Amino acid sequence: MNELKLLSLDFDGTMVGPWLNGTAAVSQELIECLHALRKAGALLAVNTGRTLPLVDQGFELFPVRPDFALTTEREMFRRTPAGWQAFSRWNERCQQDHERLFNDAAQIMADIEEHVSQERKVRVYRESGRLVGLIAQNNAEMDEVVVYLQDQCKRVANLWFQRNSIYLRFCHSVYHKGSVLQALQAELGIRAEETFAAGDNFNDLPMLDPNLARHLACPANSIEEVKQTVSSHGGYVAEMAGGDGVAEALRRACPQLESAGKRTEE
Repeated sequence: MNELKLLSLDFDGTMVGPWLNGTAAVSQELIECLHALRKAGALLAVNTGRTLPLVDQGFELFPVRPDFALTTEREMFRRTPAGWQAFSRWNERCQQDHERLFNDAAQIMADIEEHVSQERKVRVYRESGRLVGLIAQNNAEMDEVVVYLQDQCKRVANLWFQRNSIYLRFCHSVYHKGSVLQALQAELGIRAEETFAAGDNFNDLPMLDPNLARHLACPANSIEEVKQTVSSHGGYVAEMAGGDGVAEALRRACPQLESAGKRTEE
């Protein structure tokens, strides 16, 4: 188990879920695997589209607290006795780059908002009065929005977006789950060979890269694009969904975990 030093796990649909009637499934098998890996010295990073407050809210459901929170697909925080703290100067650079980007993209963002308001029932998401994301009614509608945005984003250098199902967040093109994972690895001195990454949706694709994590996996509830990516890189597509699927993949990567489900952290 010592081979794995860093786990980069998506939260919704991967660590927990799938969701059913507003309730997320929590895998006892995954909890036991994480306890065992943490005892062996592995670090846990939740790599998520959630904001930091929503990470805390999510971990009210899940009893294994992460060492790092990689939030909104781009920011990096470390858990300390005093609470979450920004780790390195990454967040400062990230915020500066996004401030410049959104200033440069003000006109196109206004055009995008007008288009989606007139053509579809897509809701807009704002932070500090600024359009930062979109929420569609269903995946088919978001598929159409993505086609439109792929063309529109060409108008401004580095303007891009991250999608998770019906949710979409605009971002600087060099910031995503893959680049923030790479930045964390650089700070910690951890190699791809020592990293396990698992996710289930579009925004997880940048971190499901063998150059970042040699141990790749996705649960059975993942979208086809994720399954194909993981499979093409020699990763593991689990037979089980959500956290049970991640536990299944971790046991494959670490045979020593076979008995982990019978143990609890003291």
